[in-house]
Amino acid sequence: MTHTTTEPLQKALTINLDKRVYGSIAEIGGGQETARWFFRAGGAAGTIAKSMSAYDMTFSDAIYGHAPRYVCRERLHSMLDHEFQLILERLNSARGQNTCFFVFANTVATRSYTYKADGHGWLGIRFQTVPGEAPSQIDMHVNLHGQQGVQDQETLGIIGLNLIYAATKLHDDPDAIITSLLDNVFPQLAEIDMIDFSGPAFARVDNRLMALRLVEKGLSSAALFHPDGHLVSVADSLWKKAVLVERSRFRPPTLFTMNLLDCAREAFLRDAQLQADDLLVLSEITLNNLSDGQDIDTTDYLHRADLLCALGMNVLISNYGEYYRLAQYLFRYTTQPIALAMGALSLRELFDEKYYEHLPGGILESFGRLFKHDLSIYISPAIDKGSILGLKDIQVARNLRHLFEHLRENRNLRPLDSINHDYLNIYSHEVLDKIKHHAVDWQQMVPTQVAQLIEQRNLFH
Repeated sequence: MTHTTTEPLQKALTINLDKRVYGSIAEIGGGQETARWFFRAGGAAGTIAKSMSAYDMTFSDAIYGHAPRYVCRERLHSMLDHEFQLILERLNSARGQNTCFFVFANTVATRSYTYKADGHGWLGIRFQTVPGEAPSQIDMHVNLHGQQGVQDQETLGIIGLNLIYAATKLHDDPDAIITSLLDNVFPQLAEIDMIDFSGPAFARVDNRLMALRLVEKGLSSAALFHPDGHLVSVADSLWKKAVLVERSRFRPPTLFTMNLLDCAREAFLRDAQLQADDLLVLSEITLNNLSDGQDIDTTDYLHRADLLCALGMNVLISNYGEYYRLAQYLFRYTTQPIALAMGALSLRELFDEKYYEHLPGGILESFGRLFKHDLSIYISPAIDKGSILGLKDIQVARNLRHLFEHLRENRNLRPLDSINHDYLNIYSHEVLDKIKHHAVDWQQMVPTQVAQLIEQRNLFH
């Protein structure tokens, strides 16, 4: 379906004039603007059974129950549960045969006099597409980048309206829903890092694919999902967590890529004096790797995601080609230590100045951003021209040697000598080639779970 952007007042009026759509709007915190669009458009009595806000925490707890965090998905769900139950109790017998009920809710913290950080919030809608049917639901997490509270408020109002319109008018086309969510919103002011579809209207929707759509269409910089396949908020998942990231194509995951991550994890826990529960380990795939400059092969993406999930990994999909941009993104959500894991050849490439020609400050600007918060990089040995190349053996351009030694002496670059050297000759592209040509020895180069899934599903042929 070709998407056509519709102005906010037109969207609100279209909903107001639809006699089958009727429901409630409940907003907590900074998001007090969604209902206003329906009243401004006129005819809101045909759509809104109740509009309410509960700004005070005591009032909010009295209505929805106590919550340890007010801006969280659990609070959103308690709001949707409470308000949808009220709609059914009070209105189902009177008009349930001819009405598709909905409840929209949000809980948000915007930039304010006391809250100086970027805002964020949870928005959701529970709705019927046919009168009397079990409801469907869309949850999403939004990051707000307005420099003033009023910017965040106006942005939230439009996104909330867009979500209600998308659910009631576009529910049969999830791609159209994704595209429409930031209609009439400046992309610099908001991004959606998580969306989850559930219920009968979305029985065939793969939420992992929707996560990719968010990043692909520029609605989000990254999307994160857990080993069980469920999408999760990056902000919630990184909250108070140290983070270890390995970037790879994972096509497929090999014994080397997984051993590298395991060894880096043990070293990072030891060096940063972390408990295992305080660390979030991420397997990251960038859109550059997914698309290679061409249209994204979503089937291939899902294959790789399945393989990583089988290994119990959290998977981050990002549009960050440069490591410094990835680091900046992660540090937005946590104040705890962050580390990267890579091979010696990748580190040598990191010191290639051609990748930083677009920056006014060149490689110095890039590294200033990358290591601003004392980030660490764990370096695995690699095979280079038949010899083992470790951190101490890496040669960089003459003008960068002092920079290299500075980072090594300050332990921003750390050798990872515990890696299994038997795995250093395993390369994903060679394994992939063996799979495609039906070689018999590739199974020995990947974890057992990966080999089983590739054979069972006939992947990568």
